Amino acid sequence: MATAATLAREPRRQGLRVVGLSHRYGPRRVIERIDLDVPPGEVHCLVGPSGCGKTTILRLIAGLEPLQEGEIAIGGRLVARPGFAVPPERRRVGLMFQDFALFPHLSVAENVAFGLADRPRPERAARVRDLLRRVGMERFAEVYPHTLSGGEQQRVALARALAPSPDLMLLDEAFSALDTTLRAQIREETIAILKETGTPTLLVTHDAEEAVRVGDRIHAMEGGRIVQSGTAAELYARPADLFVAGFFGPVNRFRARVADGTAATPLGAVPAPGHAPGSAVEVVVRPEGLELARARPQAAVRAIVVERRDLGPLHLLQLRLADGTLVKVRKLQPLAIAPGEEVEVRLDPAHVFVYPSAGEG
Repeated sequence: MATAATLAREPRRQGLRVVGLSHRYGPRRVIERIDLDVPPGEVHCLVGPSGCGKTTILRLIAGLEPLQEGEIAIGGRLVARPGFAVPPERRRVGLMFQDFALFPHLSVAENVAFGLADRPRPERAARVRDLLRRVGMERFAEVYPHTLSGGEQQRVALARALAPSPDLMLLDEAFSALDTTLRAQIREETIAILKETGTPTLLVTHDAEEAVRVGDRIHAMEGGRIVQSGTAAELYARPADLFVAGFFGPVNRFRARVADGTAATPLGAVPAPGHAPGSAVEVVVRPEGLELARARPQAAVRAIVVERRDLGPLHLLQLRLADGTLVKVRKLQPLAIAPGEEVEVRLDPAHVFVYPSAGEG
């Protein structure tokens, strides 16, 4: 009988490799030259706005869409290229969606056993028992899905996806149907099991916090392309463009023109290396990149605190600058500043980024 310990030792060979994936729906190209490598034991996140092509990539990998361009290999085995496709049921891919997709006419145990028809009955029963125990659902083996809560159904869906020992797990907004507290709990449990089993995992999400919490690597998508890949820390410290810079939450944006190597903003001039004199740029300042202090007579930039909201240790403020511009501030440290007070504002260069304006190089 398989146990949690033996699950952890199941081999995962070479993970997922995607090269040059492109796809059209009619005349519209929805993804363009996608390359991905998800090694065994890692969780990678595809993030981006609705319609950027995330789910199309998952469908192509799973074999639910015919491949038009590129190659897909899973576990070191080629599964798709133009003119060649391994059927979805033979790709050894586990799938989890936000609607759980459990069979209502089958019990919990029968749902988990669904993909094990080719195994001897004793082995099948042992595998089902072990997985249900692993996800904390053993006592629900004989009940039907409609009697379960959303979190319980998600645990069953995970057990069913893991039952055939897949070489790859694909999660498409798998936790978005759960309430906030339960979503975090089920997500942590699911990722822990996938890490334990060494299953390479590709998670599609539009939730930046979710990607940061679970992703070993994040692939930020916009307009059908991956615009930047890296760890959460890398994307945060060195965002490649305006979209990635704003991925971690609301930002302050200012339009400017470059002169003498700097871009003038209501918060002061900022360095603009690599941008030609006279070129139009957008300056992005993260809310946490604004340092506040009691206003001094010689302060270069002053502002009035318009609004303050305290969310536990997190403080959100809105300031009005001298020219009327409103800016957002986010701070974790204690603040002895109240609405109506005047403050001095300084910029932390680590949170300031300059990009070409849209339509300009």
